[in-house]
Amino acid sequence: MVTIGAAVVDRLSLQLTLLLFLSVVVVTLFTALLTAPQRDEIGEFYLGNRTMSPLRNGLAMCGDYLSAATLLGSTGLVALTGYDGLLYLCGTAVAWMTVLLLIAEPLRNSGKFTLGDTLALRLSRMQRPVRIALALCTLTITTLYLVAQLVGSVALLTQFTGEPSANTRLLCVVVIGTIVIVYAAIGGMPGATFIQIVKAVMLISGVTVTAVMVLNRFDWNVGALLGTAADNSGLGSRFLEPGLRYGGSTTNKLDFFSLQLAIVLGLAALPHVMMRLLAPKSGTVLRTSVVWATGLVSLVCLAAGILGLGATAIVGRDTIAETDRKGDAAVLLLAHDLGGAVLTALLSCLAFVTLLAVAAGLTLAAATSLAHDLYGAVIRKGRAKETEELAVARLAAVVIGVLGMLLALVSWGTNTATLAFLAFAIAASAILPTLVYTLFWRRFTAQGALLSLCGGLATSVLLVVFSPVVSSTPTSFYPSVDFAWFPLQNPGIVSIPAGFLLGWLGSVLSRPEVPQNYEDFEVRTLVGAE
Repeated sequence: MVTIGAAVVDRLSLQLTLLLFLSVVVVTLFTALLTAPQRDEIGEFYLGNRTMSPLRNGLAMCGDYLSAATLLGSTGLVALTGYDGLLYLCGTAVAWMTVLLLIAEPLRNSGKFTLGDTLALRLSRMQRPVRIALALCTLTITTLYLVAQLVGSVALLTQFTGEPSANTRLLCVVVIGTIVIVYAAIGGMPGATFIQIVKAVMLISGVTVTAVMVLNRFDWNVGALLGTAADNSGLGSRFLEPGLRYGGSTTNKLDFFSLQLAIVLGLAALPHVMMRLLAPKSGTVLRTSVVWATGLVSLVCLAAGILGLGATAIVGRDTIAETDRKGDAAVLLLAHDLGGAVLTALLSCLAFVTLLAVAAGLTLAAATSLAHDLYGAVIRKGRAKETEELAVARLAAVVIGVLGMLLALVSWGTNTATLAFLAFAIAASAILPTLVYTLFWRRFTAQGALLSLCGGLATSVLLVVFSPVVSSTPTSFYPSVDFAWFPLQNPGIVSIPAGFLLGWLGSVLSRPEVPQNYEDFEVRTLVGAE
C-alpha cells in the first residue's frame, strides 16, 4: 500500500474500484431506463404507482437514508472516539422509531404525492403561500444534502489519488452529477427505487461480511475486540468511556444533544424519506416496510460500530488519525488489512454507489416539490396537465442537478458532515413542526404553518451563520474572523423548539380553520383513501 498525500489505497484497488463502479452504473442505468415510466402519468413518475412489496420498499427506505457518511464517517468516528462514536450510531438507529410510531401511517393516509398535498387537504386558507414556503424549505434541505454527497465523492476520491487537481474535482462532480440527473429525470421513482435497492443490498452485504471478518479475527470474542481497541487507541480505558469527543465542557455536551435531536427528529421530515413513506399502496405495506427499514438500518449501524472498533484494534488509532484526521479512511485501511485490494475495492465502490443513490433520491424529491407544489399548485393553480407537470419535473431534476454540481465545486473543502447535519436541523425545525401540528393539532392554521416553515428555516440558517461552523475556529469556513456568538455546531437544540413555538404562536393569533376540515382530515389519517 502507498500513501501519497491523503491517498490510502494502492493502484490495484483503484483499478478494481473503477471497474466495479462502472459495472454497477451501467447495469443500474440500463435497468432504470427499462423500468422508467412508460406513460405520461405523474403518479408513476412520483411514486411508481405504489406497486412495491414491503421488502422492496423497506430496502429502498434504507437506501434513501443511509449515506456514505454512515459507512465512512460513522465508522471513523467510532475508530477515533470510541464510546462517543457508538452513542452517535445509536441515534441514527433510533431515528426510525420516530418515523414508525409517529409519522408514517398518518402521513401516508392523508398524502398524495408530497407533504404539500397533505397541508392543502388540512388547511383551507392560504394554501398557495404555504406551498411556496414548503417548496423553499424542501429545496434548501435537498440542495444542502445533495451538495454534501457530491463534495463527499471528491473527498472519497482523495483516498485514491491524494489531493485532487481542479480538473479532477470537476470531472468527478460532473460525472457523478450527470448520472444522478439521468436516474432522477428519466427513471423517476421506479428508476430511483432500483438503484436504492441495489445500493441497500450492497451496503448491508458489504458491511456485514466485513464485520464478520473482524469478529472472526478475534475469535468472536467481543471482549477481546474491545480490549485490543482500547490498547491500540493510545488512550487506554478512556477510549471506552463517555466524553472523549462530546465530554468535558457543557458546550460539548449540549452540542452532542443538539446533534442527536436533529438526527432523531429530522429523519421523519427529510423530503426524500417522506416521498418514500407515501409510496406504499396500503397502511399494512407501509408498516411492514418501515419495520424492515428500521431493522436493516440498525443492522448497518451495528456493523459500522464493529468496523470502527476493528479499525482501531487492527490498524491503530494513531495511524488512522495521521492518514485522515476526520477518520473517513478508517474503513478502507481496515479493509486493506483484512482483505487486501479486493475488499478495499469492494468497500470503495460501495461508498461511491451509496453517494450516487442518495443523491438521486434527493434530486427526485426536489424536482417533485418544484413541479407539483410550486408549478402545478401555485403557478398553474391545479390546472396543469399531467404531461405538462411531468415535463416540468424532469426539467427541474436537471436544474437541481446542475445547481448541486456548481455549488459542490464552489464548496470544495467544506465539511460534508456539517452540510448534512444542517439539512437534518432544518428539516426538524421547519418541516417537522408543521407536519406534527398538521396531523395531530385541531387548532393548527395556515398562518401557523407559514411561521413554522419560514421561522424554522430562518432560525436554523442564522444560528449556523453565527456559529463556529462559519467563523472563529481553524476548521471554520472563515477561520481568520470571529463573529460566532452562538457556541454550538448544530442549531437543533434551539431551532427545533423555535419551530414548534412559532407554529403554535401563529395558530393561536390567527382565525381558526373550519372545524369540519379537521374532522374530515382526521378520519382520512386514520382510515386512508386507497
